[in-house]
Amino acid sequence: MSGIFGAYSKTRKPVLEEVYLGLYALQHRGQESAGIAWIDGGRVHAAKGIGLLHNAIEQQNLAAGTAYYAIGHVRYTPLLGSQIHNVLPIGANYARGPVAISHDGRVTNLPELTKQLEMRGAIFQSSTDSEAILHLMAQKSHMQPLDALVDALRRLKGSYSTAVMLDGCLVAARDIWGFKPLVVGEYDGTYYVASESCALDIVGARLIRDVEPGEILVIDDRGMRSLRVNHGSCCRGMRCSFEYVYTARPDSIIDGRSVYEARKEMGRRLAAKSPCNGADMTAGMPDSGTIAAIGYAEKSKIPLEMGVVRNRYIGRTFIQPTQKVRELGVKIKLNPISEVFNGKKTVVVDDSIVRGTTAECVVSMIRNSGASEVHLRIASPPVLHQCKYGIDTRKEETLAAVRMTLEELCRKVGADSLNYLSEEDLIAAIGLPEDQLCTACFTGKYLPENDLKEGA
Repeated sequence: MSGIFGAYSKTRKPVLEEVYLGLYALQHRGQESAGIAWIDGGRVHAAKGIGLLHNAIEQQNLAAGTAYYAIGHVRYTPLLGSQIHNVLPIGANYARGPVAISHDGRVTNLPELTKQLEMRGAIFQSSTDSEAILHLMAQKSHMQPLDALVDALRRLKGSYSTAVMLDGCLVAARDIWGFKPLVVGEYDGTYYVASESCALDIVGARLIRDVEPGEILVIDDRGMRSLRVNHGSCCRGMRCSFEYVYTARPDSIIDGRSVYEARKEMGRRLAAKSPCNGADMTAGMPDSGTIAAIGYAEKSKIPLEMGVVRNRYIGRTFIQPTQKVRELGVKIKLNPISEVFNGKKTVVVDDSIVRGTTAECVVSMIRNSGASEVHLRIASPPVLHQCKYGIDTRKEETLAAVRMTLEELCRKVGADSLNYLSEEDLIAAIGLPEDQLCTACFTGKYLPENDLKEGA
């Protein structure tokens, strides 16, 4: 899970600080590393570090930079470890010039590609998917860099949204299924690409549109032009439903659908199918459960109370690297207000249950705050399967809904009742056609491997 941001100024305005700000808006997509790369004097330069953006990169060092195009990246890297050589963007100065890459997603045929490249003499220096793209380009040194990039992207299976710098241009590309979000915006002669539209807001840019599945956008002094990895019928889109449930910020618009409105509708539908008669109050699990709680309260007519306070200085507990840190993170991050819950039959709405850590801790804390009953409502279906395309749901045996029945999980988290949103209602709430949404983490309906084919 990553956030990418890029900028290209036709007026030669320095953009390094704007890229830094864009990454701030995407910090929720990755907390373990951050990096910014730019091209100067025909070579790639970068500022990188481990941890949150403000710890990883010194903003003041960017203020004097004159680069007029650059890319940035924030990342959650549980499998790669906190190692500086795995921090993106990854860059190189090869025979055809400089290139740097930021990537969100998962290349499913990476082991196969890595083996082929190593057999041809490639030496890998990192564990990132992006490095394979560099090697694929380097082995096509007879091609112009843009042609070599397009050829490399055709070789990839799985998911990717990527921002790439070549000498004199910024390239944005999305896989043929559009698993991971990517948008493009513009302000005063500067074009921006970002994982989410909320990152455009912080630099004052207007949202132009989403990068389409299978599309490559090339941005340079001539403006913006569109290419395609694949012109086949498979480029209909297969958007990640978990973006609307949890990953994206609620102020983002993804593929024309407001994340805020989608989450609110999830709450309404949850209230219609899983009411809690006689409840005194509705409370949301901050922050990603709050919007669904608004919808639940609106539909059920059960008053909404902001009874759980979130410590704004603590990051997302779902994407912490160890179970012990996740448990401590929940207690530090969330705190119920006793005066609000005391003696109340309460409905608590959360976006999802992955491992169950947050739900168990918060239900316990609400009970200790004096609630007479705690009824848990989840604004998505049970997470039952591992994501193959980029979200860190880890192995299936670690998922709470896999290890336990609904009744067992209800007892485990300490709730009086527990109900989930149905798959049908999730799809309806998002508002995109069913055949254009990936729900594999809920349903196990993965795309057949043959459909994750190379572009042609």
